[in-house]
Amino acid sequence: MFTPDDVRFMQRALALATQGRGRTSPNPMVGAVAVHHGRIIGEGHHARAGGPHAEVIALEHAGKAARGAELYVTLEPCCHHGRTPPCTDRIVQAGIKRVILPILDPNRLVAGKGVQTLRDAGVEIVILGRLADEAQRLNEAFTKFITRHIPFVTLKAAVSLDGKIATRTGDARWISGVRSREYVHELRDQTDAVIVGMGTVRRDDPKLTTRLPDGGRDPIRVVVDGVGPLPLDAQVLQPDVASRTWVAVPSNAPNERIRTLERLGLTVLEAGGSHGRVRLEQLLKRLGERDVTSVMIEGGEGIFTSAVEEGIVDKFLLFVAPILVGGKTAPSLLGGAGIDALGQALRLSRLRIEQLGEDVLIEGYRSTQEGHG
Repeated sequence: MFTPDDVRFMQRALALATQGRGRTSPNPMVGAVAVHHGRIIGEGHHARAGGPHAEVIALEHAGKAARGAELYVTLEPCCHHGRTPPCTDRIVQAGIKRVILPILDPNRLVAGKGVQTLRDAGVEIVILGRLADEAQRLNEAFTKFITRHIPFVTLKAAVSLDGKIATRTGDARWISGVRSREYVHELRDQTDAVIVGMGTVRRDDPKLTTRLPDGGRDPIRVVVDGVGPLPLDAQVLQPDVASRTWVAVPSNAPNERIRTLERLGLTVLEAGGSHGRVRLEQLLKRLGERDVTSVMIEGGEGIFTSAVEEGIVDKFLLFVAPILVGGKTAPSLLGGAGIDALGQALRLSRLRIEQLGEDVLIEGYRSTQEGHG
């Protein structure tokens, strides 16, 4: 059984966990709150991979008062030796009598073993399922990465009311408003890598960096190469920038093209495919091998279309601006052959809609049941 206080303290732990957003990869975000007789005596969050875990920080703050206390933690405590010792050992040593958590750790090295270890030591375990959805969404990228070894994929696009991402001349600055663009920089700060096509690099010459008032953290820039000319003067391909740039090439990429990219100091990833086209599913495997847990696809139409057709997108973020662009040749969010019947349409679920200035942000997840009868 759980009480209103259990919910309140767990919500505090979840809020603490978010303070590690964008900084803990490839680890999960975790928050912990130690409570004794209804009063918080210690709290903490996991701030970076390799750093102390949330439970340990909360218990250090609590000190001797932790004996006989309760510990609220947003994810099942680890019970294995990684970069840090098992949190379960520290919890037992501290004398915690009750541990409350919303979900088990999807990592096969834990996955219920942490809970069992604590139970074997006489610690009461309470699964607070009421906040399970929130806890799972918090670590959606970690869950996919740790179970499938590929990153969580978000497709982000600014579109007009008629679905255009640029004019017929390629002008795309700016479809979305100031607040939407500010939010995109917040997203980049929280994402391991962003992906664009070489065509977008040629056309828009984007920096793909994070520009927040306090600076922020730049994601890895992943450019998907094709068969067009290399824009050697593009900002993302310059060796003197602080941000890392990786270039994904198809299996049959010319050796001279690869050598040219490597001479620029860029990391080249062979990502399958043929006829000058990268296989995005294979690219995700390459990124997963490098501990990239989350990616955001930022354009253009060709990459958007390939990502949807290959079925690799987990979440969509569409910034819809109150403008009409028109034009048969103006690029749309999706191209390709399209579908024959509406029953084949890709449907989004778990929708969230938010107004950002004059724009409307539509967030949705790829539905497990596409189309309808």
